[in-house]
Amino acid sequence: MATAEETEQAFYEALQQGDVERLMSLWAEDEEVACVHPNGPRLVGPGAIRAGFETVLSNGGMAITPVSTRRMETATCAVHHVLEKVQAITSEGLQTAYVLATNVFVRSELGWRMVAHHASPGQADQMLEMVEAGPVLH
Repeated sequence: MATAEETEQAFYEALQQGDVERLMSLWAEDEEVACVHPNGPRLVGPGAIRAGFETVLSNGGMAITPVSTRRMETATCAVHHVLEKVQAITSEGLQTAYVLATNVFVRSELGWRMVAHHASPGQADQMLEMVEAGPVLH
């Protein structure tokens, strides 16, 4: 992955396809990588993260799409704040929810790799762009 954006795009494609192997290939090879699913515990290490995504994806029929992303990047680290739209078919029909996620990437000899994914329940209007910054009071 030549850019953090490419890695993130591949991450969401793997989620949409339910491809845990592809998804895990995007993570850094480090025992300290971490993931938090909405209302879930912190999962540390590739094994725990894989098990967590296998559980999430085992429900099937879930579409996770990035709606809005804010990015901060240096030469070796990128942080993306993402509003995700999650749709799933349940016994009650198509259900839609929004999730606020923070994805952290580092540049390595293998390209850009994910080191953290932290997701929390959210609302669609929580990441609207600010047209004008307000005064800063400290």
